[in-house]
Amino acid sequence: MGKHYLPNLAQRDEMLKEIGFNSIDELFSDVPEGMVKEFNLPEGKSEYEVFLELNEVLSKNKTILEMPSFLGAGTYFHYVPAHVKYLIERSEFLTAYTPYQPEISQGMLQALFEYQSMMAELYGLPVVNSSMYDWGTAIAEAALMTVRLHRGRRKRFVIPKAISPEKKAVIETYTRGANLEIVEVPWDENGQLDVERLKEAVENAAGVYVEMTNFFGLVEENVREIGEIAKEAGAYFVVGADPTMLGIFEAPGELGADIAVGEASYLGNPMNFGGPRAGVFTVRDDKKLIRQMPGRIIGMTKDADGKRAFVMTLQTREQHIRRAKATSNICSNEALVAVASAIHLASLGPKGLKELGEVILKNTAYLKRRLSEVAEIPFEGLYFKDVPARFERPYSEIHEALLERGIHGGYYIGEHFPELGETALFSATETTRKEWVDALIEALKEVA
Repeated sequence: MGKHYLPNLAQRDEMLKEIGFNSIDELFSDVPEGMVKEFNLPEGKSEYEVFLELNEVLSKNKTILEMPSFLGAGTYFHYVPAHVKYLIERSEFLTAYTPYQPEISQGMLQALFEYQSMMAELYGLPVVNSSMYDWGTAIAEAALMTVRLHRGRRKRFVIPKAISPEKKAVIETYTRGANLEIVEVPWDENGQLDVERLKEAVENAAGVYVEMTNFFGLVEENVREIGEIAKEAGAYFVVGADPTMLGIFEAPGELGADIAVGEASYLGNPMNFGGPRAGVFTVRDDKKLIRQMPGRIIGMTKDADGKRAFVMTLQTREQHIRRAKATSNICSNEALVAVASAIHLASLGPKGLKELGEVILKNTAYLKRRLSEVAEIPFEGLYFKDVPARFERPYSEIHEALLERGIHGGYYIGEHFPELGETALFSATETTRKEWVDALIEALKEVA
């Protein structure tokens, strides 16, 4: 490396002397023997040569338009209007971080206030923060919040067994230090949450969580009844909902939720290899709940001249406000993703959101009907986005055969739910084309 230019190389000896060392080896003498290795880096290349090499590597990737994908299970291909990306790339939004003197950033505060207002209307609960890391962390924060609301006297949080393995892992990781007991309730023969088993699990629970569509894509038929069971046992009722379904289904607040969570990135954010995300977190109008919310809440008021102004109404994060008394240690508010979802929601409006949900529901129904020609659908019921399909042949072999035919198949769930056998989740959204589904079925007829 000696012949390559390194900044300040000429001042190396001077810098070493200043800090009391005679050589680089002496500077790193405290590193254990055997830990310092020679990297044997190759000779450098010109920028153009690097460009060509990287372009060759990137050319091996295929976009979802070049290779239709049915791999959903929590990450979905939604169309994001061009103006959403254009607007969030404005420097006022793109470079914004958590403002430590928030009232200076009136534009950003207003954008987040609009996000909160739209999510409040969508989820049917009036108080929304802005925002959590993702859906999984929102559930985990809700679990911890229900325990705080019970002043630690209850430390059981009930979740469905039919939940994303990733979300479950996040919940368990977040709540381990607080010694929460996470109790799973199995599904019944119809794939719905087993209400009778729930009645046993809910005793002395701080909170009960259910999703309006479970991990298998089934629309949960008993959300209201589950909420009643939870509240009769003195537990808080937490509901998870995909915002793209709320234009055609009842809102969590209308179904009795005390707390509702979801994933804002489904609106306004492309898949991006799984991120970034933004978790929705909403509660009913109860000061006890509001005071225990994690994250930040933006409010609207008037300034000294009587003009409309936006303020940081509540911020309970640990970093510089509440310290050890904080409700949460979330440090990033995912503001840019929240703003993107607000722009997308505002563009859709109530009519557009309803149409979006209807198209997804229709495409999912078509996917289910065609899949039933080549595989067994384990549960009957209404599906939204995801559909499970069970095969006799090992699904790993089927998946590889589909890839060879230019189709990305479903997400294999047999390792997480062995009782379902060789089952994979196939997904559809508003972007799923009929010819993609037809090509998938024709390929499955050959390889399944």
